[in-house]
Amino acid sequence: MRKKMNLKGIIALFLLSFWYINPSQACTNILVTKNASKDGSTFISYAADSHVLFGELYFWPAADHPEGSMLDIYEWDTGKYLGQIKQVSHTYKVIGNMNENQVSIAETTFGGRKELRDTTGIMDYGSLIYVALQRAKTARHAIQIMTDLVEEYGYYSSGESFSIADPDEVWIMEMISKGPNNKGAVWVARKIPDGYISAHANQARITTFPLEDKENCIYSHDVISFAVEQGYYEGKNKNFSFADAYAPLDYGAIRFCEARVWSAFRQVNQKEADKYQDFVLGESTDRMPLFIKPVEKIGARDVMNIMRDHFEGTPLDMTKDAGAGPYKVPYRFRPLTWEVDSTEYFNERAIATQQTGFSFVAQMRNWMHDPIGGILWFGVDDANASVYVPMYAGINSVPYEFAEGNGNMLEFSWDAAFWVFNWVSNMSYHRYSYMIEDIREVQTELEDKFAAMGPAIDNTAMTLYEQDPELASEFLTEYSHNQSEITVEKWQKLGQFLMVKYLDGNLHPEKNGKFLKNEYGNPHSPEYPGYDDEYYRNVVKDAGEKLKMKDFPKEQD
Repeated sequence: MRKKMNLKGIIALFLLSFWYINPSQACTNILVTKNASKDGSTFISYAADSHVLFGELYFWPAADHPEGSMLDIYEWDTGKYLGQIKQVSHTYKVIGNMNENQVSIAETTFGGRKELRDTTGIMDYGSLIYVALQRAKTARHAIQIMTDLVEEYGYYSSGESFSIADPDEVWIMEMISKGPNNKGAVWVARKIPDGYISAHANQARITTFPLEDKENCIYSHDVISFAVEQGYYEGKNKNFSFADAYAPLDYGAIRFCEARVWSAFRQVNQKEADKYQDFVLGESTDRMPLFIKPVEKIGARDVMNIMRDHFEGTPLDMTKDAGAGPYKVPYRFRPLTWEVDSTEYFNERAIATQQTGFSFVAQMRNWMHDPIGGILWFGVDDANASVYVPMYAGINSVPYEFAEGNGNMLEFSWDAAFWVFNWVSNMSYHRYSYMIEDIREVQTELEDKFAAMGPAIDNTAMTLYEQDPELASEFLTEYSHNQSEITVEKWQKLGQFLMVKYLDGNLHPEKNGKFLKNEYGNPHSPEYPGYDDEYYRNVVKDAGEKLKMKDFPKEQD
């Protein structure tokens, strides 16, 4: 579990104090139940959005441990040593955020009431995730493990929303510690009804919940009574809202966080989601539901595309205002809020963002053996300009391009997928409306290939599994490794292509990826596309007469 304390950790430690106050810089999760998906899969997605997180695919092999063993716990964000917990006799293999039983866990930080942070606890949110993945057989089992751990060892982090899923069930659990004088945490977990999807994005979303439905709703015994004791709630138990008590809404929480949920919902059920447009604009208190029924069932590619969203086609569309510049860039660099003439303004915070370390779409399928049924579709950097590569639950090692230890945040490396994808996406931010078309072409080509090959890979692995499960794992490992290598090589070539095509603001003509030459064998004359009319009008408005072409004055007689 230990992550080395390096400069990345020191920087993160500094930033963490700000993050708890303003958690809107972090992550987005989409949750999809079996009957909301095209093929009966369950899905959860995640974007690990951090300015200092190096994108890599974590791996823990299955292991047996001697009786009496202890496990050191280090805070996931910083590497700070927090203490020890009792180790279990056997731990499961974990690939990223999915284990060999197809249990997957993701998170978003909502922070909540600052006074409830308990710095004496041992279990931080990241350790909860990865310890639970090493121990859990099902989603319900993971919830039990996580809540038992904070009860025994204390909860170190601030408020957190967790997505917890297996091939049959999808749950959202929200948890917050009880302050330095009260060990443990208060929490509530709700099973998403089959046929629905949910989402969360750095704001607590569980409001009221069914107190008597133990099959579909689990909660700590003091989740209501503690809120009453602290003065956060007064009223009948049936009307108690976890989110309102422990993470009250403000405008920032709505616009930076809930707006992302709304945009995700809008892509699967626009008519229903549009009822809450006034809410995300801060003009209504009518909150969105925890889950929504999609108009059409969705698949892995649909979830991937939701993770690439910048509010396109909505009043919050990031390509439509002056901040997008002449090339319609849907990104805004930090700070998130800023002032002009003593008035505070803000940048939109979309699902896809430039500072993502890694993201994934976890797909779980109950009709296959676990090593084959589980696929962690994994990508690094900005989800919008990344490729989701299939990592099966049964693989025995992580592809070199994504492996932990292959590169770091402060040293560029052509071997590390994180740096290759960042190189390409950072080029695109300067000529986005043009370059994204080239990026999308290669991205689609690769993901189309994965989708087309998927059934054959599944069937071959299933046949091998019946002969020898280890043969199936070796086959899947080789497949994921090969596709990772091919993907990174393709992206390196894409970056080289973009560099030539858009050199110095020009546009060098090409056909089918080959740059054109003139009749003498030299480079064809480039195009000079310039800017659009709107941009030129803004330049004229700002520059006035300074840039206006004028008649040359005649000589005086």
